[in-house]
Amino acid sequence: MHEGETDKNSRGRVLVAGGAAMVPGALRLTGEAALRAGAGKLQMATLEGAALALGMLVPEAATIALPADRHGELGRKAVPLLRAAIERCDTFVIGPGMGDRDQAAVLVEALLDAPRDDLSIVIDAAAIACADRLREILCRHGGRVVLTPHHGEMAALTGLDATTIAADPLAAARDAAIRCGGVVALKASETVIAGPDGTLLHYGGGGVGLATGGSGDVLAGIVGGLLSRGAAPLVATAWGVWLHGEAGRTLARRIGPIGFLARELLPEIPGLMARPVD
Repeated sequence: MHEGETDKNSRGRVLVAGGAAMVPGALRLTGEAALRAGAGKLQMATLEGAALALGMLVPEAATIALPADRHGELGRKAVPLLRAAIERCDTFVIGPGMGDRDQAAVLVEALLDAPRDDLSIVIDAAAIACADRLREILCRHGGRVVLTPHHGEMAALTGLDATTIAADPLAAARDAAIRCGGVVALKASETVIAGPDGTLLHYGGGGVGLATGGSGDVLAGIVGGLLSRGAAPLVATAWGVWLHGEAGRTLARRIGPIGFLARELLPEIPGLMARPVD
């Protein structure tokens, strides 16, 4: 983490881009998770039709209204505004709430073609599916890219079927991390984290309650917040997975094993970060 995190600028600046007409609130989960993980500043870039409401919902953040295509997805017209916003951030999270893989590919290719040594990137949801075809671009970022797929997204990323991935998730995560030159967190009941150097980590899982809409958006935000504070990609991902999972375990004890909401994970994050580690 950054030394002397005494003001919001020293704690890092996160830009989260995504959302779609069908899920206009997804970015609230990702953006607030970044702040709960300690990021100092947050910008949320989403459809112009949702930006005002999102800004009111998360008054701690700046919002950027982006043009949408006729299907209610972000596309090429959003590129100039996002390029300008990326110049003012330390960590860029792209994909939460997006559903169109082709449009996501347009954004990833256009926005990540010029690597910066001081920029880390989290790729989530529909943006993951295009990562393999854009792996040459991702590999230019010196390992500062994190991908957070579930098994379905990993299948789209790798071309493997879900049965093959489930049979050997360690191999699937390791191979994807090496190919894309970044860290991969393969989410399931148990999560596998792989680094581009072949490092493998394992988390036993936060419980069945985390298999709920928006849970992955929260994880992407936690990782983004930790990255913005200066954590190395593998470290940020490992701690992000742990915080996300332990928040799930806490809610399972207090509320029940299933039925808690993704947004209820958010208030648990600061306390877990402050908890002494045995």
